[in-house]
Amino acid sequence: MFSNTTIAFIGSGSMAEAMIGGLIAEKHIAAQSIVASGPRPERGEQLCAKHGIRVTTSNREAIEGAGVVVLSVKPQILPHIMPELKGHIQPNALLLSIIAGAKIETIAHGLLHTGIVRAMPNTPAQIGQGISVWTASADVSEPQLKQAEAILGACGQQVFVADEDYLDMATALSGTGPAYVFLFMEAMVDAGVHLGFSRHVAEQLVLQTVKGSVEYILHSPNHLARLRNQVTSPGGTSAEALYYLEKAGFRTALSRAVWAAYQRSVQLGKGKKRSQLADGEK
Repeated sequence: MFSNTTIAFIGSGSMAEAMIGGLIAEKHIAAQSIVASGPRPERGEQLCAKHGIRVTTSNREAIEGAGVVVLSVKPQILPHIMPELKGHIQPNALLLSIIAGAKIETIAHGLLHTGIVRAMPNTPAQIGQGISVWTASADVSEPQLKQAEAILGACGQQVFVADEDYLDMATALSGTGPAYVFLFMEAMVDAGVHLGFSRHVAEQLVLQTVKGSVEYILHSPNHLARLRNQVTSPGGTSAEALYYLEKAGFRTALSRAVWAAYQRSVQLGKGKKRSQLADGEK
């Protein structure tokens, strides 16, 4: 699938490293066939020592001869690197972007390249437990679709969608989702400390409760609501706690948070900064 192919990563952050590590671990490609570029030489040295890949501080140098180019920089960096790479990516190369909010049309226009896959992975990809939602332009070939599937699959599960609009939705739900989970867990730990547990014990209780609950869901055919009802006895402690969560607007707050993240993803796709938003868009 990647024989005689060089994969170039433009951006050498955590998500790029997750993909690099997954590809090497799955034996999809040899480490020496991967090159990563980034502005900090010390970061490159770290990746080279850990994974055995080639590194450079030059984006232009990284893409020379690359059959696959992965854009893995932050959204605000994209406008600065596109002029440097414009017209220099091999015409038949696969361009895979994991940049939040960056639309295929924007990337195609900015880089003069049309074979583009746009994906939204999430943080658990760093341990091979992520999920990526992705789509492709019409100019991506069948073999290139398989390559994109392999790259994203090396980090966990992957879901293909035909409509690019789902990428902004995925950004709000699964891409940003770990942040909601971490905040929820942090709040539970703080509540445990307030009750009198040490922080270490509270963290142990919360982490295993969340992990066990997820595993229980995966092994159960029942709907989430039924599982919740199973642990909610009439007049019991769970019923009392859930009453207060509902009274505090827990579901509404979470729904609004996801919607806000979705709107922000759409705004990023339009190139808007926070300072440029009208009052009605905030």
